[in-house]
Amino acid sequence: MPVSSATKLLNGVRVLDMSRILAGPFATMILGDMGAEIVKLEHPEVGDGTRDWGPPFLGSESAYFISINRNKKSVGVNIKHKKGADIIKKLVKKSDVLMENYIPGQLDRMGFGYEDMKQINQGLIYCSITGYGSDGPYATRAGYDVIASSVGGLNHITGPENGDPCRVGVAMTDMSTGLFAHGAILAALLHREKTGLGQKIECNLLSTQVSMLTHVASSYLNAGLEAKRWGTGHASIVPYQSFKTKDGKFLTVGAGNNKHFEKLCQILKVEDLITNNKFKDNKDRVVNRVELIGILSEIFQAKTMKEWLIRLENCGFPYGPINNMEETFNDPQVLHNEMIMEMDHPACGSNIRIPAPPVRYSSHSYSDASPPPTLGQHTREVLSNLVDFTDEQVDELVASGVVK
Repeated sequence: MPVSSATKLLNGVRVLDMSRILAGPFATMILGDMGAEIVKLEHPEVGDGTRDWGPPFLGSESAYFISINRNKKSVGVNIKHKKGADIIKKLVKKSDVLMENYIPGQLDRMGFGYEDMKQINQGLIYCSITGYGSDGPYATRAGYDVIASSVGGLNHITGPENGDPCRVGVAMTDMSTGLFAHGAILAALLHREKTGLGQKIECNLLSTQVSMLTHVASSYLNAGLEAKRWGTGHASIVPYQSFKTKDGKFLTVGAGNNKHFEKLCQILKVEDLITNNKFKDNKDRVVNRVELIGILSEIFQAKTMKEWLIRLENCGFPYGPINNMEETFNDPQVLHNEMIMEMDHPACGSNIRIPAPPVRYSSHSYSDASPPPTLGQHTREVLSNLVDFTDEQVDELVASGVVK
């Protein structure tokens, strides 16, 4: 059911988004999904770098860019020009949040650091996302997801057991940082509601990745156990991995406790494994992993994926096929969850489709989501409504290359 903008979760919150690429834009997209007004500041000539990250392209926009920039207003402005800098400062005065992901110190040198912005707006929540932190030996290095996930250990534990380290298929370190940043911003907004005070938030890709190592980190820090790659398997749970089926597809099975293992053995008709001392408890199955996985692998290769899915229905333990994109977006549960968002786009044509927000609220709707903007699509609107510029003033700024 449509919900008016007045009842949106973050109605009235304005975010000035100076971030580019993924972590920052992902965070601000989530805030936009919640109803915040996102003013995306872009270079007037090239815009956000992900606009060119293709193919594939949909019209003039990359599929990459449109996946992470819905519910935003694009303002093309040259922040290095004095008049552009003045525009930024006027927008800061009317904003609740500023998001940026420049190399530490760069915005300070330009006069857009937190201390400068705080003088303009005492209640401003200033969120910085960097590669490694605002200080320290790596502070001035550029940070990309694959580098932070390498330095932070994720790539070391990702890949075939006896193969090379692998990059995760999507930029999980970037997006996890965006998730932490959006949560931190919500907490800071709540704190400001209580105290009237803004603050600076610092997030970085490396710290996010290290924090996400969870049990792998604990095993090393507390037990001295160095991590290794397990493919689709798990260091501490067996069986908990994918198995190849007769038709060459892969089925993932998670028999995480003794009850689950017993049920699995009954379905596979190998009940003798239940009482075998080598497989009786999970710790035994971990020790005798190679032998057990060999037995199960041979059994799973005897039937097709379809046959196994029928046999495992209502089994009581987790299982599922490894789907490609076509299978994922035609999966009945994915369709039921309405995980495909469709919208018209001014440059890409009608009916573009992107992944929908995963969270549902009883009093908030995504039905009126706006499509990712073209570069500078909302410059005139924002400058007129928020900075009180006349059409003639905006025309002069466009002619001089300050804005687009």
